[in-house]
Amino acid sequence: MSTQTPSQTVGPFFAYALTPELYGRPGIAGNVLAGDDTAGEHIRLEGRVLDGEGAPIRDAVIEIWQADADGVYGHPEDGRSRSGAGNFTGFGRAGTDEQGRFFFRTVKPGAVPGPGNTLQAPHLNVIVLMRGLLSHVFTRIYFSDETEANEADPVLGAVDPQRRPTLIAGRGDRLGMPVYRWEIRMQGDKETVFFDA
Repeated sequence: MSTQTPSQTVGPFFAYALTPELYGRPGIAGNVLAGDDTAGEHIRLEGRVLDGEGAPIRDAVIEIWQADADGVYGHPEDGRSRSGAGNFTGFGRAGTDEQGRFFFRTVKPGAVPGPGNTLQAPHLNVIVLMRGLLSHVFTRIYFSDETEANEADPVLGAVDPQRRPTLIAGRGDRLGMPVYRWEIRMQGDKETVFFDA
């Protein structure tokens, strides 16, 4: 009688298969989600993935899924029409470099409907994958300049106030556009808040 094989960590093919751009091969999703014609405020999100001791994790993969500037997801189940989205995918993937760094170029999302006819603050949905992690983890990125919306967000409001800062990207201006910085800490005192799916 056969039995299920035990879980294993992902092999050395991991980054090569999910982020082939780092190896000179075309991929299905990159870190540029918005074209020049995409409506909305164009932003850059950059950050690092760190372990519990603050050391960079060099082979992580970050995936983001987001609404457009009007708060509409590019998915048939959203049902609302996308006006002025232009060349916008809403989905992106980036691998980390030797210093654990990653970045995305996109547009700042609009508020999206939440439970009980509430609005959720503008945010990015994030999945983190890496060697040694048996199952990917889910988190969110909120924006530091959306204070009022963040305070009313039902998901962020359910997080311990002491831990909420781990979900908020700080805004700066560089490269002629807003640049948001955010760190993912996998463990330790400043561990990023991760959600059940």
